[in-house]
Amino acid sequence: MSDKLKDKVGPTAGPEVLYELTDHIAVITLNRPERMNTISITMLDALAESFVRTNADPEVRVVILTGKGRAFCAGLDLAAQSAGGDKALINSEQVMTNLDLRTAPPTTLHDMDKPVICALNGSAAGYGLDTALGCDIRIMADNAKMAAAFVKRGIVPESGGTWLLPRMIGWSRAAELIFTGRTLDAGQCLALGLVSRIVPAEKVMDEAMALAAEIAQNAPLAVQSSKRMMRMGMDESFPAHVQRVFLQLLPLMRTADFGEGVKSFLEKRPPRFQGR
Repeated sequence: MSDKLKDKVGPTAGPEVLYELTDHIAVITLNRPERMNTISITMLDALAESFVRTNADPEVRVVILTGKGRAFCAGLDLAAQSAGGDKALINSEQVMTNLDLRTAPPTTLHDMDKPVICALNGSAAGYGLDTALGCDIRIMADNAKMAAAFVKRGIVPESGGTWLLPRMIGWSRAAELIFTGRTLDAGQCLALGLVSRIVPAEKVMDEAMALAAEIAQNAPLAVQSSKRMMRMGMDESFPAHVQRVFLQLLPLMRTADFGEGVKSFLEKRPPRFQGR
């Protein structure tokens, strides 16, 4: 983690999902480096809670999601799954009894209005791949990989991949990737448009923080509304979307930040947005 960040006990601080906040930027870190940040039962609840509460926190303008150690997230903890018992994620009585897909991490991540940058410090596979794809922007370490190995494990991309990939890279390329279970290196991910940029591994968090800081300087309500309009526009006609955007524009023009944006432009100075 960058030494620019200051420790803070955040809404979801815990041993397997860490939370830090500085200068309106929240960093959520998957923290099972000894297991390549594979997903455990407790991580599911902590991650979903972190997305919900961070999205509701007015102090947060941008979110960075990353992993501790050499991997971003290697997916489901297959060792725990194979061993069975209480630690097995699938068929666990705890999961099967309490699971609500409306409040699971893929859905809560998709519903976030705050911009989410995925700092891919290492490889993303399975659940980790779907989670990375659910973020708005991906910055990838040059030595990282993306593995869509679901069919090689006898399952489907269960956490958004079958919805996200065809929209991101087109049906044919998504079908080839999902049906083969292929692993892509960083260059292939960039060529397909799965990531915005590739950087040296040691620079991933610095690049993510710099981008987050650039976004955080803008009017937060306008940024969040822009993301919400983009998300809703994926499933509606152009005329319906134009009307929706116009209706979103009207309340934004009554905010203090809109007044500040106009005033700072006329005064030729950087704006000081307050998120109201």
